[in-house]
Amino acid sequence: MEGIDPAAIPFGELIEAQRPVVLAEVAADWPLTRAGRAGAREAAHYLQRYASDAPVTVFHIPSESGGRLHYAAGGTALNFTTSRGDLGQTLADMLETGDGEALYVGSADIERFVPGLATENGLDLEHPDFRHREPIKSIWIGNRTVVPAHYDTSNNLACCTVGRRRFTLFPPDQIANLYPGPLDLTPAGQVVSMVDFDEPDHAAHPGFREALAVSQVAELKPGDVLFYPALWWHRVEALDPFNVMMNYWWNPVPTFVDTPETTVLHAILSLRDRPETEKRAWQAVFDYYVFGDARRAAEHLPPEARGLLGPLDEMAARRLRARILHRMNR
Repeated sequence: MEGIDPAAIPFGELIEAQRPVVLAEVAADWPLTRAGRAGAREAAHYLQRYASDAPVTVFHIPSESGGRLHYAAGGTALNFTTSRGDLGQTLADMLETGDGEALYVGSADIERFVPGLATENGLDLEHPDFRHREPIKSIWIGNRTVVPAHYDTSNNLACCTVGRRRFTLFPPDQIANLYPGPLDLTPAGQVVSMVDFDEPDHAAHPGFREALAVSQVAELKPGDVLFYPALWWHRVEALDPFNVMMNYWWNPVPTFVDTPETTVLHAILSLRDRPETEKRAWQAVFDYYVFGDARRAAEHLPPEARGLLGPLDEMAARRLRARILHRMNR
């Protein structure tokens, strides 16, 4: 989308469409974006004004990895190291890396690490979806880095402010064709694709061609904002020697609603290894209680008998969580 008024972003239209959309130049007039247009050093100096004393986690990616945060051979160790450091000094170090190791600070909470930055650089989030809970505001800073394809459990507004970024996006139904890696060890918390996008091994990952056929590529210049829905897989390439992105994560549900990732882990424990006939039967149960119309399972019961099948509120969520914990601990 081009020509969007930053004060009147059509969030309703974006959320209803449930597909990635680039909002061209919506963040072009942010002070951080303007500083970036003047040069990497000016952008770093601008950020240093806001840097707090809280130590950040710094990823050190060796030059032979090409900036890609991934696994070492064998998939049981990572191909980078981390340290804790001062953000102001880390910004200075990023400007001096040259062709050596890449430095990366990812998903750093803006209010903790650069308090006040979002006051001068931010979007006007006006839509009912944003009223359920406060969106999480994060900043991503680094050299030329590649974050492998992964999904987030929240909707995302990615604001490219310094340097160019390339997003390669895949719809959620392509998960099998992206060959997710281990759940136990991940580069940054989320499971990632094991496919090397630059040199794909189609013998080992034959479905990747199918994923590429339905992929979308978004080339962002400083000032562009990318919206994409929760669970869309995305590979993110920082294309310049120094790059900064800010983003907003949010879910249109109250804070007492738990994350479905917990459900996936418990389903591996309780469902995955059952006979196929049982799994299909349980699928019907889930369709009835979870994936279908929430009202259907309770509408034939008197209101006073609906219990956990009634509308979920904070108190009902507490009772349900306590019941789950009791059953798991017995």
